[in-house]
Amino acid sequence: MATGPHKLEFEVMEGWERLPEGWSFTEVAGVAVDSRERVFVFCRGDHPVIVFDKDGQFLDAWGEGVFARPHGIYIDRQDRVHCVDCDDHTIRTFTGEGELLDTMGQAGIASDTGFRLEQSPVKYAGAPFNMVTNVVVCQDGSKYVTDGYGNARVHKFAPDGALEFSWGEPGDGPGQFNLPHGLAIDSAGTVYVADRENSRVQLFTPNGEFKTSWDFVNRPDDIFIDEQDNVFVAELGFRVANVSPLHFRFMETPPPGHDPIARVSVCTPDGEVITRIGGEEEVLPGNFIAPHGLWVSPKGDLYVGEVVLRSGAVERLAPLTCQAFQVFRRSR
Repeated sequence: MATGPHKLEFEVMEGWERLPEGWSFTEVAGVAVDSRERVFVFCRGDHPVIVFDKDGQFLDAWGEGVFARPHGIYIDRQDRVHCVDCDDHTIRTFTGEGELLDTMGQAGIASDTGFRLEQSPVKYAGAPFNMVTNVVVCQDGSKYVTDGYGNARVHKFAPDGALEFSWGEPGDGPGQFNLPHGLAIDSAGTVYVADRENSRVQLFTPNGEFKTSWDFVNRPDDIFIDEQDNVFVAELGFRVANVSPLHFRFMETPPPGHDPIARVSVCTPDGEVITRIGGEEEVLPGNFIAPHGLWVSPKGDLYVGEVVLRSGAVERLAPLTCQAFQVFRRSR
């Protein structure tokens, strides 16, 4: 149970999902909920998109053989499912039943940023996309995209898919990024960007003008803002992936005063912490190992996916079982 001064309370629902016999998530990159309260879990296993009803009953699965590396997922107001494929440099849009409607980006082709796997980090900002990470869709159909592992930009696209503008460059100053990993938009149009390896959330106007930053977060992976403008932040923490390969500038130690644990923080738009979920014993239900994607249903239930395989947690914590997906029921 997690509580806070605003009386938000959550309880972990162990065993919520009813997977078909022999199936597993492997690890969960993202999760989203549609208008029918169907829960779409975006996985890095044999079945990339697994769909449940609100009570955890299995409904459907699709996307087999489509994705190089699932990363982010977003469901818009028309129930179109936008799936971000990091290693393929694309964002594909589907119906809820898995019919492909559109693709943004060129499959397998990365933009030029000086980034080279195992060789060089991002040297300069580039065009869309290079290891794109996440997307949000506005009410008018326009999109904001974080881009990403191989870039240092946020892109704004018109409803017809045309690129309107971009902002950001490598660095740690205001408006600069070191792995823009996730984003969300509140009711006032403020754009919140999870600047993961600078361990902060940066806030911008709809036109990309810097407003402020939240520096109290622990390597934020994803952000979701509910209908009451509560801001949910999935924080990776400093216990996984804390040794930089040659091509990433990962933060290897927490900034002064930072708690190293993985967690989910719930904040007001002004950056006041309402409540936090997560604790020291990372394998216990209700705590986190590597929270990567999250979504809140209209009823207030919280869904969190974790990348327990790629983060090295499965090997590090063996023979303990690492949870890849958790559901938290909000007290009514």
